[in-house]
Amino acid sequence: MTASIQYSKTIPVREDVDVFVAGGGPAGIAAALVAARQGKKVFLAEGQACLGGMGTSGEVPAFMMFGDGVNFLAAGIGQEVYDRLNETREGVMKEFKMSIAMEDLKRLYDQMLIEAGVEFSFHTTLVDVVTKGGKVEAAICNAKSGFFAVKAKMFIDGTGDGDLAVFAGASFEKGDENGEMIPGTLCSIWADIDFDRYYEFRRSAPDAFSQALHKAFDDGVFTVNDPHHPGVWRVGKHIGGGNFGHAFGVDPDDERSLTQHLINGRKGLMEFRRFYREYIPGFEQADLVSSGALLGIREGRRITGDYQLTADDFLARSVFDDEIGRYCYPIDMHPRRPSAETYAKFLDEFRKKFRYGKGESYGIPYRILLPKGLDNVLVAGRCASCDHKMEGSIRVMPGCYIMGQAAGMAAAIAATLGTDTRGVPIPTLLEKLQGIGAFLPNFKK
Repeated sequence: MTASIQYSKTIPVREDVDVFVAGGGPAGIAAALVAARQGKKVFLAEGQACLGGMGTSGEVPAFMMFGDGVNFLAAGIGQEVYDRLNETREGVMKEFKMSIAMEDLKRLYDQMLIEAGVEFSFHTTLVDVVTKGGKVEAAICNAKSGFFAVKAKMFIDGTGDGDLAVFAGASFEKGDENGEMIPGTLCSIWADIDFDRYYEFRRSAPDAFSQALHKAFDDGVFTVNDPHHPGVWRVGKHIGGGNFGHAFGVDPDDERSLTQHLINGRKGLMEFRRFYREYIPGFEQADLVSSGALLGIREGRRITGDYQLTADDFLARSVFDDEIGRYCYPIDMHPRRPSAETYAKFLDEFRKKFRYGKGESYGIPYRILLPKGLDNVLVAGRCASCDHKMEGSIRVMPGCYIMGQAAGMAAAIAATLGTDTRGVPIPTLLEKLQGIGAFLPNFKK
């Protein structure tokens, strides 16, 4: 039996606000911006040293698609981020509008929150909540100055892992029917890449890269021969963002698992350095600049909401009465173990079964943001209510902007009306979202 102690402490209430946001990733940022721009007092707690989550601290090199090839789906906050970030691009990088210039993005997020009047602090981690009768009364945070509480009318969970909702007692699911989850990746930044030679190599034959990868397998370069290798995304003139290597079996809700997979990931990057230098033209001088301060997590807790968005909704291109946005990223289920068979199944699903044509999308209902049993909490981001497969689509950054801005608007409306999250009039919510530019083609005033 594990030993335990009882611990209590009197802590100050540092903030008393309309809306508290846990987590400063794309969902939390969008939520905080919208609520503050609606005139609400907002406090955002971010555990890392910057805003942006996986797109900055995690060094994920690309946003993924903002639109469906016809419509800009992440309109509103996503459009604003996209436009303002691309204003900073120079030279060849003007062509790479989905790539992430991480330092520029950090500064942009700082500036946007400051302009909106959002109060926020870094190195500030949500550690618990105080609840009463289905409502959260206070968020308990830990920072360099110690523990403190934040009282609020409305609470938004942008942690990615659903921490706030779970602390408040929300139920959740993890993984598939066997509890297995999509593997993570420790992303990385690489310098001194000759992209002209690299692109010429990729064009030389459709399977040129795959042949080089399997030659490296035969030569014993890798400890794990993983055929699913997303590769390098250009993020600068000679700089690339590495999205390769999988953390198979990682549990994002267990710091011991995260620790081991971070250690393994940093060690494994040396194998990838050898592979790229010796087998891939254009990378002969490439070197590792940094690895992410966060392990890239693709799946964790999925909070049980009033509705669960499913793969069937994806296939049906579903439309909802409470639709807060539409999105289109394919269902991207990285294989849970490395083999030719699992990779072939992934390719069939990602490229054929769960992929749309131009102009196609699925609806995102407001109800997936509402944790069952909680009246003043909204979730936004990859912890929203969806099934195992659907998380493979909705989890990427533009999807998080869509959910986050809806959560922020709903929280602002509820705080103004003195109601709970289910008392927010849907027509009012959708009209106000349209007012900030959200893409809502199925809503008519």
